[in-house]
Amino acid sequence: MDLSNLLKNYEEAVAMILFGIGFSNLLLQKNLIKKIIGFNIMDTSMYLFLALKGYISGRKAPIVTDGVTSVEAYINPIPSGLVLTGIVVSVSVTALMLSLTIRLYRRYHTLDLDEISTRLNKEGL
Repeated sequence: MDLSNLLKNYEEAVAMILFGIGFSNLLLQKNLIKKIIGFNIMDTSMYLFLALKGYISGRKAPIVTDGVTSVEAYINPIPSGLVLTGIVVSVSVTALMLSLTIRLYRRYHTLDLDEISTRLNKEGL
């Protein structure tokens, strides 16, 4: 196994490891707040990966300065725009998940998903 490619692309490996940590946290945790944290770790790893793929070494942000209009002097702005849009959506989704978690806690007085599911089955819903 050749590790030279892994060492050259360690940022992408970090993004994949973060995604795995978030995904396993999302699957294995019973606490709703911990699941939300896992979801946010997954989001962050995707933004890191997109930002890495959009970056080209030696190029600048696509803001025309000093009269340089050559395309080769700037990075592609689309991945950066996607990351910013994703962050806004992620914050909104996190706020919604937290507000629903607060409502569940007020009703069932627990954040354990298994306990909430058991109480729902007892209620017949």
